[in-house]
Amino acid sequence: MTNSVNIVEVGPRDGLQNEKQTIDVATKVELIERLAAAGLKTVEAGAFVSPKWVPQMAATDDVMATLKRAQGVSYPVLTPNMKGYEGARAARADTIAIFAAASESFSQKNINCSIAESLERFRPVVEAAKKDGIKVRGYVSCVLGCPYEGKISVGAVAPLAGALYDMGCYEISLGDTIGIGTAGEARAMIRAVAKAVPVTALAGHFHDTYGQALANIWAALEEGVHTFDSSISGLGGCPYAPGASGNVATEDVVYMLEGSGLETGADLDALIETGLWISEKLGRAPPSKVALARQAARNV
Repeated sequence: MTNSVNIVEVGPRDGLQNEKQTIDVATKVELIERLAAAGLKTVEAGAFVSPKWVPQMAATDDVMATLKRAQGVSYPVLTPNMKGYEGARAARADTIAIFAAASESFSQKNINCSIAESLERFRPVVEAAKKDGIKVRGYVSCVLGCPYEGKISVGAVAPLAGALYDMGCYEISLGDTIGIGTAGEARAMIRAVAKAVPVTALAGHFHDTYGQALANIWAALEEGVHTFDSSISGLGGCPYAPGASGNVATEDVVYMLEGSGLETGADLDALIETGLWISEKLGRAPPSKVALARQAARNV
């Protein structure tokens, strides 16, 4: 097992996209800058998608224009099509992400096309990014289960991940979008996908709906995965996955990894403070177990 683990912070994009209340640009920018200051080297900044479908991401261009970019930090944005890519390029994005699904039903609900059609839609985006020197990350959602189809076969995940990697994605993030997977299932899925994509180019994206995310991360670590997506204070959930709770909390992931002798480069105290701050802004208690425990200890 590698001693260093990369954290991809998805809170400002995946975490906030499902919020009902409008979150202003200044708050989004401060959140991103706080996360970078806490030592995270990859912080998703937003998405160039239709505001009709994801209203919370409508001001991503303003966020990118206002953001003070820290040296050595990457600020990826989601771009589902060429129109989105043009927005990302104009905003001087260094990395973009494309988003496919291992479930036909979810693909139709999420991006209004079949899996095969999504790959064809992404191809010109990846080609343009290559030409412009912009890195492309690939996401595969519903790798362990789908809200419409139930359990997903690893046989549906590996070819899709391989297609995105062959297309030119430097990394493939495998997402348990509804958080129903277990460690054994995560391990089997990683092993299957690693036959199509080098394990060093894989990342895990585990939601914590059933409380299994940390166990799934550990199982993936043991299989050689060294990059994981997480969201500050456990914010998030997919607008097209009814009932799915948020991503695993960044604070909880860092606590587990650092406490196990692995290096993340993140400042846990700063992350906890940031998680408490954004939770207060959103008017809720932080879902992070670590943040709640630290908060309780302070009040003793």
